[in-house]
Amino acid sequence: MKLQLALDGTKLADALSLAEKVRDYVDIFEVGSPFIIEEGMRPVRELRKRFPEKEILADTKIMDGGDYEAELTYLAGADYCTVLGVTDTLTIQGCLEAAKRHNKKVFVDMICVEDMEKRVAEIETIGVDCISVHVGVDQQAVGRTPLEALAQMKQLSKHSQISVAGGINVKTVKQYKELGADIIIVGGGILHAADPIAAAKTIYQQIKA
Repeated sequence: MKLQLALDGTKLADALSLAEKVRDYVDIFEVGSPFIIEEGMRPVRELRKRFPEKEILADTKIMDGGDYEAELTYLAGADYCTVLGVTDTLTIQGCLEAAKRHNKKVFVDMICVEDMEKRVAEIETIGVDCISVHVGVDQQAVGRTPLEALAQMKQLSKHSQISVAGGINVKTVKQYKELGADIIIVGGGILHAADPIAAAKTIYQQIKA
């Protein structure tokens, strides 16, 4: 089980400073979508240069041009990128082809997928083996959590590595561990904590216990 830190809503210098302070407690550094919109692939390149031992995920949420866009993330130094599960299957296949060429991985983000059972079967049939259960910030604002979706995904997936994201913090991480997530993604639960370093350490220790 791994801890993924979602870096979002921060300046590059601040993100790199925090990453240095929590590097012992994080397995995967994620460059979040808003961060990519503001900075492009620069944070991926900087994280790769400074943290060669860490895995890096670019949360690109690809919707079209799968092969081309996925390859851009791998050339920048990412180990993973993300593609939306609601997009065309051909786009996901394109991402998988780029990943295969570079010996990297693609996470299919299932945010807003309505028929989870059908879509999981479709994407695993074409070779997907990394799936992200995700409740976005707008849904979190009305009280939704990814707990139920994670439990469902663990039943539906035949072989995929499962990550989970959506408002997870020090108080709730144990529930996601108990459901068997392979990767637990935390953003605000560390970034907005009173003591981000202590929060990262506590969550990491709970995950690894």
